[in-house]
Amino acid sequence: MENKLKVQIWSDIMCPYCYIGKRRIETALTQFEHADAVEIEWKSFQLDPNFIASKDENLTEHLAEKYGKDKEWAQEMMDNMTQNAKNSGLDFHFEKAIMANSFNAHRLLHLAKENHLGNELKELLFKAYLTEGKNIDDYETLKQLGIQAGLEATAVDKVLQSDAYAANVKQDIAMAQNIGVQGVPFFVLDNKYAVSGAQHVETFVKTLEKVWEEGQFDSKITLLNTPTEGSCDINGCN
Repeated sequence: MENKLKVQIWSDIMCPYCYIGKRRIETALTQFEHADAVEIEWKSFQLDPNFIASKDENLTEHLAEKYGKDKEWAQEMMDNMTQNAKNSGLDFHFEKAIMANSFNAHRLLHLAKENHLGNELKELLFKAYLTEGKNIDDYETLKQLGIQAGLEATAVDKVLQSDAYAANVKQDIAMAQNIGVQGVPFFVLDNKYAVSGAQHVETFVKTLEKVWEEGQFDSKITLLNTPTEGSCDINGCN
């Protein structure tokens, strides 16, 4: 039996906790003896699939209006996430964030995944939105990020000028609904155990070790925690 431990991660580029979760599981892998046998697969998820960006959209006002809160609540939430990000070595700049629909970015991620560059592009997209204030639904921005990740320019153009991989994105989202994903990030390890939210590094290490030690993998997924914080859903980020 090939001991290839597959980790599927549902996430949205617009979700700050998804970037934090990415960094935490990466840190956990540095502490996991069999990290070289772990394969990460990124799965598409959209927190707001019907979102249409406005030129003057302000993130603070958008969050306050969306969740029926005041701007002070929205700012406090972003400040807390910024501090959480710093604890994971990330530098968030919500004041620069450009609101955008992430569907096209997810389509491009499927191209990257086919070329074994999914992790590279995912990192660049997170950084572009949460740190650099780039529009991740802008054609030229996506093309630049795709090329930077290692994709061929002609292949990127072909995807962005069509509806390629749209069905793949929708399939990932449907799969998330089928297995009961309530918020992202959501991690499924070898189709057996799941961890919801940007949990502590120690949680990821213990789960990786548990799955590895058991060695035989079932199709049924067992959620190992009840997420109370560290994830985003349609009602906001906790």
